[in-house]
Amino acid sequence: MGGRAQFPLRALIRDVPDYPKAGIVFKDITPLLLVPEALDEAVERLAAFARPLAVDLVISAEARGFILGGALARELGAGFVPARKPGRLPAETVSVEYLLEYGVDALEVHADAFARGARVLLHDDLLATGGTARGVCDLVSGLGGQIVGCCFLIELSFLGGRDRLAPYPVHALIDYSS
Repeated sequence: MGGRAQFPLRALIRDVPDYPKAGIVFKDITPLLLVPEALDEAVERLAAFARPLAVDLVISAEARGFILGGALARELGAGFVPARKPGRLPAETVSVEYLLEYGVDALEVHADAFARGARVLLHDDLLATGGTARGVCDLVSGLGGQIVGCCFLIELSFLGGRDRLAPYPVHALIDYSS
């Protein structure tokens, strides 16, 4: 990025009130994805955080985490592990249930996804309460991988999700503090 001004990524996030249920303000990243320069900058800035971590694999949760997670893995020269909804992976899986800010969900990964000691970066589009991210971190650790950092496009810091991810380094490009 060498000295050029940063693109106003936050200006491209659309608020959608009462989605997926009343009282939730959904952060829609679709407008950001429509602007090639913004998409490129988001991936570059996430990669700048992750490069010093010497990542072997990037893991992202279905579905919006996949959008930047695969691009981030490519940018880092790392492999990509999809954490999918139950029943969507074809081989033996291991699963984790976790709490969302508006319910309970589960994710699965292939049981053989992590070689002992693989250095893993967790990426998701949004950090809210930290339930999804913490569940994925625990899943990776339980399979022998080593979480070396967690990065997000957006953080809703007022929900305290970062605290649930201690002691892992956490980075987010856009912060909403209220």
